[in-house]
Amino acid sequence: MKVEKTSIEGVLVFTPTVFGDERGYFFESFNQKDFEQAIGERVTFVQDNQSMSQKGVLRGLHFQNPPYAQGKLVRVLSGSVLDVAVDIRKKSPTYGKHFSIELSPKEQKMVWLPAGIAHGFVALEDDTAFFYKCSNYYNKESEGSVLWNDKDLNIDWKIKNPILSEKDKNAIPFKQFNSQF
Repeated sequence: MKVEKTSIEGVLVFTPTVFGDERGYFFESFNQKDFEQAIGERVTFVQDNQSMSQKGVLRGLHFQNPPYAQGKLVRVLSGSVLDVAVDIRKKSPTYGKHFSIELSPKEQKMVWLPAGIAHGFVALEDDTAFFYKCSNYYNKESEGSVLWNDKDLNIDWKIKNPILSEKDKNAIPFKQFNSQF
């Protein structure tokens, strides 16, 4: 498994070793020991989530506030996404900065998003299945959202008119956001 650092401290990209032949392929998608060694801390995943999105659906930028903050290990099972991480940790040198990467089953890349990272993605294909492991349980009262197209964040989503939920349409601008991280 190859592990790459990103421009945001703690956000890592994992690329597994894929063994393929005429029958198909095999790879180890998760190994607790190797994962913890790569991130430098102990993490217990307690919840797996999966979503299906059509092309142009944008979900995010979401996070869970403490004490229900979540680390997430995300990947795409089918289709493709532009995946975006925004640092919302006030003491971080990259606070308010973002990292983006295209994820698909082609390379089987996964992204680790530690607690304190707002996360979103836009589906680049129909029937995109997105999967993520969470280090804490979902809690409705702790959920938060930052406006996906905030001018201060300046994220190039590579789409002009995404399909959004009401929650994402009404998320707060970054300047009005008071991070609990």
